[in-house]
Amino acid sequence: MTRSKPWLASYEPGVQAEINPGEYASVVELLDQSFKQHAKKDMLSFMDVHLSFEQVDELSRTFAAWLQAQGLTKGARVALMMPNVPQYAVAIAGVLRAGGIVVNVNPLYTPRELEHQLKDSGAEVIVILENFATTLQEVVARTDIKHVIVAAMGDLLPTVKGAIVNFVVRHVKKMVPAYMLPNNAKTKVISFKQALAAGRSAKYTRPSLTPDDVAFLQYTGGTTGVSKGATLLHRNLVANILQNEAWFHPALSKLGGQQLVVVCALPLYHIFALTVCFLMGARMGSLNILIVNPRDIPGFIKTISRYRVNMLPAVNTLFNALVNHPDFAKLDFSGLKLSNGGGMAVQQATAEKWLKVTGCPIVEGYGLSETAPVATVNRLDNTEFNGAIGYPVPSTEAAILDDDGNHLDVGGVGEICIRGPQVMAGYWNRPDETAKVMTADGFFRTGDIGVMDSTGLFKIVDRKKDMILVSGFNVYPNEVEQVVNMHPGVLECAAVGVPDDKSGEAVKLYIVRKDNTLTEAAVKAYCHEQLTGYKCPKFVEFRADLPKTNVGKILRRELRDEKKSA
Repeated sequence: MTRSKPWLASYEPGVQAEINPGEYASVVELLDQSFKQHAKKDMLSFMDVHLSFEQVDELSRTFAAWLQAQGLTKGARVALMMPNVPQYAVAIAGVLRAGGIVVNVNPLYTPRELEHQLKDSGAEVIVILENFATTLQEVVARTDIKHVIVAAMGDLLPTVKGAIVNFVVRHVKKMVPAYMLPNNAKTKVISFKQALAAGRSAKYTRPSLTPDDVAFLQYTGGTTGVSKGATLLHRNLVANILQNEAWFHPALSKLGGQQLVVVCALPLYHIFALTVCFLMGARMGSLNILIVNPRDIPGFIKTISRYRVNMLPAVNTLFNALVNHPDFAKLDFSGLKLSNGGGMAVQQATAEKWLKVTGCPIVEGYGLSETAPVATVNRLDNTEFNGAIGYPVPSTEAAILDDDGNHLDVGGVGEICIRGPQVMAGYWNRPDETAKVMTADGFFRTGDIGVMDSTGLFKIVDRKKDMILVSGFNVYPNEVEQVVNMHPGVLECAAVGVPDDKSGEAVKLYIVRKDNTLTEAAVKAYCHEQLTGYKCPKFVEFRADLPKTNVGKILRRELRDEKKSA
């Protein structure tokens, strides 16, 4: 059934209605073309050292050759566990060029979280920054990992500078805890530099890839308490790269052929930065300024002060931290054309202050790991804050469905659902979970409740699922609750999201104690051992009991709706 697409009439002039996702057979084909086309341009900037497209081309092909020499076959999963360092970009391109599947891993994961992801994905290889090797040390023996490649912060810097950086990181800042990884018949350990050196004499064979081959397993929180891998095919990523390029075309055409300079402060393991910064950046010949620690706001500002930045994607918390630092307003914003907001709702106060300071409006978009990620975006020429998530991007349909799957008319409130070439193939090895989120006619159920107006503009009004959004990262209450319920002093608990000025939402934990001596500090300390920082409760409240349904299910919504201060 053909449905009207009112949003097309609302598109900014110059934005095409459709893209051709078949333009490239794979992300590898797109990258190969980009490496050749932009060979002499700088691709990455890290600690004031630039790597050109030509250099990343050579390094990633070398890494791919090394992987193939170890017997890596097409479709093998390779985990990458690093912050924004050049090795990450080289590894992403190298794994894909070897025919492998990239499994992005948050480097701040606890051993429990890492073990689940490695086992669930069936990863055979992991590339990890040495700073996080202690986490891997605890779990690697219980996984299928055959090769561990350990990178150091200064690996791709000039020899002297790299040695100094590694010395400071290891011995001055003491950011590399002592570790001992098993190097035996089951698991081989090698340094990143050693792998590259060996790869230079290895033969590289370009794999035969189709649009339907898997490119990434992008893990997202699970409603059942464990994270699951959104299976993103090569065609999903190619489509979203081209969709973003088409949407950004009117704004970027104002650069007059100059190289696009992008601030990559969002972590590359997050789908937002992966697609919008790295992959689209490669396609467009952009320079990505890699920010390894965006929480260091003074250092962040100092780094970008050396560039005429054109594009700055961020979540609301980062925009807010930057614009409220006194040194930020001293920067030159004359080149800033795009401030992309995503991952969490942009706050009006932040948006208005950002526009006043920079002269460049924050353009909010919406997407999920399952949509590779961008599904809707506001017009780039919109300077007024509207609290909306925008219009469906080219070749994308969005609809509002009721609980029975019926399409609602304009103004009807229901679940936002997305259909388009960027929508995932399903959850990795979880057909039952996939069936829950896909409609018979191919729409992905986002779990967010929204409304569409007569112009095709979408707005989120509520969240159907209990997921908590902390600084753009999904936190699923079931996972938090399962961990906390393992504490011997806890009888039962419930985790909910509460408003937070800094992170949008924060985790609040309600606990019924088994041991009356259990303290808030003890609960928080326990959570920090088991959960990544953003999943840990900011608030803990002890209760005599928790609200429940007749069948004993805890009513999280009732807890959320209580008119209590956090």
